[in-house]
Amino acid sequence: MILITGGRGAVATNLLSLLRADGHIVRVGSGRPDQLELPDGVPAVACDLQDPATFPAALAGITSVFLYAEPAYITEFVTAAAEAGVDHIVLLSSSSVLDPDAVTNPVAKSHLEAELGLADAPMTVSVLRPGAFAGNARGWSFSIKADRPVSLPYPDAYTDPIHELDIAEAAHALLTTPDHRGAVHNLTGPQTLTFTAQLDLIAELIGRAVTVDHVTPDAWRQEMAEYIPARYADGLLDYWQRCDGVPTVITDTVATLTGHPPRTFADWIRDNASVFAA
Repeated sequence: MILITGGRGAVATNLLSLLRADGHIVRVGSGRPDQLELPDGVPAVACDLQDPATFPAALAGITSVFLYAEPAYITEFVTAAAEAGVDHIVLLSSSSVLDPDAVTNPVAKSHLEAELGLADAPMTVSVLRPGAFAGNARGWSFSIKADRPVSLPYPDAYTDPIHELDIAEAAHALLTTPDHRGAVHNLTGPQTLTFTAQLDLIAELIGRAVTVDHVTPDAWRQEMAEYIPARYADGLLDYWQRCDGVPTVITDTVATLTGHPPRTFADWIRDNASVFAA
C-alpha cells in the first residue's frame, strides 16, 4: 500500500489519479483529513507532518510513501516508517536546495533539512527536485481577472515552469517501477521563461491584455504582506534577483523518468484557463 502525504496538493491529487488508474491501493494523509475530497474506496488518514503522534497509524501497512518536505519531525517520521516496514520514500523537495544561500533562505531551507533528515534512512529514498511550479502563475490570477497590472519586482527574472502533472508522473514512475530509484532527480519544464514572457503567453492564450507594473522590491513586499510572511517574501526576492536576466538550466529528467517530454507552460495555461477567467 502507498501513502500519499499532503493530500490536498496539486501533485498529490494528480499522483492519486495515476496510481488508482494502475490499480494500486492508496491511502491519503493530511493534517486535515476531514477536508479531503477523495474518490470512493480511497481512505483518508490523519498524517500531520508536524505531529509525530499521527505517524504510526498513518504508516501501518504501508510499503511506499510520497512525502512532502516538512523537516520538523523528519527523524521521527523515518523511525515510524522503518518500524512500519516502509521500504521506499519518494521525497518532493525543490531545486532551491542547490542555491548558494539554501541554508539561510527559508524557501530552500525546509527542503534541504528534509533531504538531510532522510540521508541516513534505512529504506530506499528517491528525491524529486522540481524547479518553479507552473501553478505559481495562479498568484497573478487575481490581478488578471480584475484587469489590473501584475506587480513584478523582477519582470526579467527567469524560471523553468513545470506542470504539476509532470511532477506527479515522475513520482508515479519512481513509486511503481524499480528504475531510477534511490537517486536525486532535478526536474524542470521544457523552457526557461522570464515572468514577462509567461504573462505574454497567458495574455495570448486567454485572449485578453495583461500588463505589468514594474515595482520595487519594497513595494512588492508591502503589497504581499497580507499573504506571504516577511521572511518568505525576502527569500523569494533574493531568488528572483539572482535569476534576473539569467536563464535557468533545463534538464531532460522528466523525459528520462516518464518517457515523454515535459509539458509546456502553454499546456498548463490551457489546462487551467478557468483560473484567469474574468
